[in-house]
Amino acid sequence: MKKKNTKKAPYKRADNIAGYLMLTPWLFGFVLMWFIPMLISIYYSLTDFNLLNTPSFIGIGNYIRAFTGDQTFWQALKVTFVYVLFLVPLRMAFALFVAMLLNKNHKGLGLYRTLYYIPSIIGGSIAVSVVWKQIFGNQGVAMTLLNAIGIHQKTSFLGNVHTALGVIILMGVWQFGSSMLIFLSALKQIPHSLYESAMVDGAKPWKIFTRITLPMLTPTIFFNLILQIINGFRVFTESYVITDGGPLDSTLSYVLYMYRRAFTYFDMGYSCALAWILVAIIGVFTVILFKTQGSWVHYEAGRE
Repeated sequence: MKKKNTKKAPYKRADNIAGYLMLTPWLFGFVLMWFIPMLISIYYSLTDFNLLNTPSFIGIGNYIRAFTGDQTFWQALKVTFVYVLFLVPLRMAFALFVAMLLNKNHKGLGLYRTLYYIPSIIGGSIAVSVVWKQIFGNQGVAMTLLNAIGIHQKTSFLGNVHTALGVIILMGVWQFGSSMLIFLSALKQIPHSLYESAMVDGAKPWKIFTRITLPMLTPTIFFNLILQIINGFRVFTESYVITDGGPLDSTLSYVLYMYRRAFTYFDMGYSCALAWILVAIIGVFTVILFKTQGSWVHYEAGRE
């Protein structure tokens, strides 16, 4: 046994070296583009730094300032929480609904799946945000249609503090393609024999959905939920291009406010502190989901 291990050792070392060589580009990119900037950001978050002077260490002063002396911080946090609260369930529900419609054996389904996925590819672009702004602007399609049916509004949807955020949320729901594809893949993994047994027993469609489809999809729902919450908290382009945070900061997303502090007011130290507060918020939500998954996520093989 010792001789065999001795003979295999050089091959194992060669395999390990090959593996590390293959990982080198990724490791280099991770250290250079993520790990080092992360450490620098942590340091700047503890300093008073405005890009024009030398950073001066102030400890947790930026964090205290955010929670005790910055009302705009709370407004941006409120807007982002409302956005996530409405966006995530609506996008996931719509994605699941479309996935179930496409989970059929009909001609042209491949084309429909591609068409439904396109908004997720181009939805976060500047161009689409500009188009969305024109649709809901003063002279946009939405206002024109309302006027045509006799509903006259002086203020556009984007100029009203009560509806502007709704337009941003609607655009986010429209970008449901990635979640839809994940749900569609999961639906195809559910054994058809389960549905056949339920139909033989006379189960109604709603019972089949709630007792078979939904429980079997809970791992996928869990995965999608984490992704969508993270993406929701990171919303920026839509808020920046469509409304620039207005009117009256009603669509001021957290990341947009963080961007303003850094590149409008050059308050880089404070902006870095805001970034780490956002990381902590996302981390808390992620931990809560992982801690509670045992009560609602059903794995086929069970969990250890």
